[in-house]
Amino acid sequence: MKNLKNKIVLFIILALLVASFVLFSFADVMQVISVLAIPLIIVFIPLYGYAKGVKVYEEFTEGAKEGFQVALRIIPFLVAIFLAISVFRASGAMDILTWIISPITSKIGMPGEVVPMALMRPLSGSGALGIMSELIKTNGADSFIGRLASTMMGSTETTFYIIAVYFGSINVKQTRHALPAALLADLAGIIASVVVCHAVFG
Repeated sequence: MKNLKNKIVLFIILALLVASFVLFSFADVMQVISVLAIPLIIVFIPLYGYAKGVKVYEEFTEGAKEGFQVALRIIPFLVAIFLAISVFRASGAMDILTWIISPITSKIGMPGEVVPMALMRPLSGSGALGIMSELIKTNGADSFIGRLASTMMGSTETTFYIIAVYFGSINVKQTRHALPAALLADLAGIIASVVVCHAVFG
């Protein structure tokens, strides 16, 4: 009975979503969703927890306390990864790698200007964001390069940073297939960004 109720609620939500796309333009619907999504989530989670009998405030403070302890444990790993990123950028290794890869990426429709951001993204989110901001400032937000950089930023992850911090925080030294799998996912995200941007923006 409970599963049936959940399915009915899910069906109603999907039906309303489909109806909204039929009645209104895609841009208008997405604009409303983007405005309401975060406030609704913030309100829904505590109310749902309260309805289930969870002591929401006590659980929140307990989680915050554990989060602070995790933050203290990962500080050495943060320092190490930031130092490695700084050395990689300052040594000119990224410029050399960009020069080597650019002729290959241009054949799949990926402009050479975006290659440094694609290389930096698995290492540092802030570094990639800085490169993306510079690309948008130089080429414009509505340019193909600006749109490709933005799409690529949302389709990839700071792989080395996450592995160093999260595996380090729980003292896991053998990451096994996590790094190759994550880098393959980043590569898939980069290729998909190029394909989608060419298909949508030409």
